[in-house]
Amino acid sequence: MKLLIVGATGTLGRQVARQALDEGHDIRCLVRSRRKASFLKEWGAELFGGDLCEPESLPPALDGIDAVIDASTTRATDPKTMKAVDWEGKVSLIQACVAAGVKRFIFFSILDAEKYSDVPLMEFKRCTETFLAESGLDYTILRPCGFMQGLVGQYAIPILEKQAVWVMGDTSPIAYMNTQDIAKFAIRALSVPETQGKTFPMVGNRAWGAYEIIRLCERLSVQEARVTRMPKGVLRVMRRVLRFFEWGWNIADRLAFTEVVTSGKPITADMTETYEVFGIESKEITTVESYLKEYFERITKKLREIEYERQKQREKRRKKRSPFKPNS
Repeated sequence: MKLLIVGATGTLGRQVARQALDEGHDIRCLVRSRRKASFLKEWGAELFGGDLCEPESLPPALDGIDAVIDASTTRATDPKTMKAVDWEGKVSLIQACVAAGVKRFIFFSILDAEKYSDVPLMEFKRCTETFLAESGLDYTILRPCGFMQGLVGQYAIPILEKQAVWVMGDTSPIAYMNTQDIAKFAIRALSVPETQGKTFPMVGNRAWGAYEIIRLCERLSVQEARVTRMPKGVLRVMRRVLRFFEWGWNIADRLAFTEVVTSGKPITADMTETYEVFGIESKEITTVESYLKEYFERITKKLREIEYERQKQREKRRKKRSPFKPNS
């Protein structure tokens, strides 16, 4: 199948591209920067220059495409606004697919998007879901709530480097999922007709609270975490201040998402139907424990290799020293 993947350089998108290539699909990636996407070309994907915010660039990218997988979203540092990318850009892409005769469309939304109309990203996702459902395309909507990959930067690295681990308010337990597993569901959807016209949650085997993850990282790293709590009120003030500056709009909109993850309510869902429809068993899904254990084992191994090389270099320097000259 000839696929167009949008957002293929992102945390989730690159895993979707990798999974699709591994399963023998012909992949084209819509990219804004060929340089930043060079690794996709090395994998075997075709790079096609384009931008969701430039509707005229989309029809050529869709030529000969059988299905589109949209894993794109704006970043806090992007020069374009969240509305331009996560709403207007999505509308342009869906309309271009309809015009090009591309029938199959896989869209990544967010779990419980309909419950937070005051959070920009959630509202844009909800509106896109509705627009897609009314487009006439054979769609499948996948709704993750948190990526395991994010746990490394948020918890593991600060603990290893003895830096502060920030915990915001009454952080909600989140059912994190490995992006590699989410990618498997996305590609499987292409070959399972029962997924068409439906929406499915994408969540891990259980929801983890911030302090549970911190304790797990402490045990695996054999180090103690320095935890710093940030009150929710501080984040609200920061958001209001950033709204005064155009360069801060995306950051402010992202901070609004903290209203979701600091509510204290578990962010999870029942995956029973999802597993049944996709024909994937829950035991195949990565757990938080196994993911972080593998990460810390890799880091420990790397540190040992670095220390071994340092010892070798020190030994070489010692042997080169003349026994007749005093050490400087």
